Amino acid sequence: MNDLSTSVASGPIDLDTTDQAIIALLRKDGRMPYRAIARELNIAENTVRARVRRMEESDTMRVVAVTDIEAAGYGMLLAIGVQVEGRSPETVAREMAAFPEVFSVNVVVGAQDIEILVVSRDQAALNELITDKLGAVPGVRRLTPALALDVLKNQPDWVPFHAA
Repeated sequence: MNDLSTSVASGPIDLDTTDQAIIALLRKDGRMPYRAIARELNIAENTVRARVRRMEESDTMRVVAVTDIEAAGYGMLLAIGVQVEGRSPETVAREMAAFPEVFSVNVVVGAQDIEILVVSRDQAALNELITDKLGAVPGVRRLTPALALDVLKNQPDWVPFHAA
């Protein structure tokens, strides 16, 4: 008989040293088999499986794939500040979030109303993105792009706790 019941997330849990060690190994290789983790930590495979499930169900941990933008064919990374006029920043931000080249959208307080991170394959694609797509969104008053010359830190695996 299959148990099709779903568990309800109970919220973050306290992590012990075994949980932190599992997370550390999964940070190095998110596809590491439970058997290999168990062998590395000298614990039972079922223990690893149960702990990972507990951490995922409590929203304490998630294993996700992160795309390398260069490997995906994008040669340019830009941060673009957006000033909005005549529409709400939230509405403009939602519209911008629909473009596949836009991978981060934040409504902010400061000199800009919105900050976005975008990728582009090349200069021609960038021109089309800025002029024909982003600049054409109703309510966009000004775009202030900043091309990333060198990415010194891009840490998609950052979490607010550290392994012991």
